[in-house]
Amino acid sequence: MADEESDRFVVGQTALVVPVPEAEPAVRAWRDRFDPAARAGVPAHVTVLFPFLPASLVDAGTCAALDEIFGRHPSFEVRFEESGRFPGVLYLAPTPDAPFRRLTEAVVDRWPEAPPYGGKYEPHPHLTVAQGQDDAVLDEIEAGLRLGLPFTARVPTVDLVAYDGTDWQHRASFALQ
Repeated sequence: MADEESDRFVVGQTALVVPVPEAEPAVRAWRDRFDPAARAGVPAHVTVLFPFLPASLVDAGTCAALDEIFGRHPSFEVRFEESGRFPGVLYLAPTPDAPFRRLTEAVVDRWPEAPPYGGKYEPHPHLTVAQGQDDAVLDEIEAGLRLGLPFTARVPTVDLVAYDGTDWQHRASFALQ
């Protein structure tokens, strides 16, 4: 959920994310300080789709459709070996990233009214570590991150989270096959 406006989340926004608990030892201290999503309760993750539908439109039918969509995709392993950057953002790059892209494409095919990042950016699978910082700070964080790399993670689920005005709340998990 990284973009320059993610420190201004909107009540009722939702997102589909892949939690990556295996990343926490390497990124938690950095994310707690430099990632607004972490401070708002989102664990280390790779975003599948942000924003998704408004929370008021997410009902049992939406969840059933998500369950069916994600259930067609196999679970997979991913490795995090290196970092990358967008302007003002430091992230870890998942390898391979194609399974994440397929998950995003499948959801957008079903809900074209919910393009990734509101259509502002092309989706690029990543695990945000820090944002809104200058290059010197990002250089320092990046050097510290190298000590925790590489690591491998298993991806068995996609989670639906919703912003309540204070924190991102877990709403549902959808199993991959």
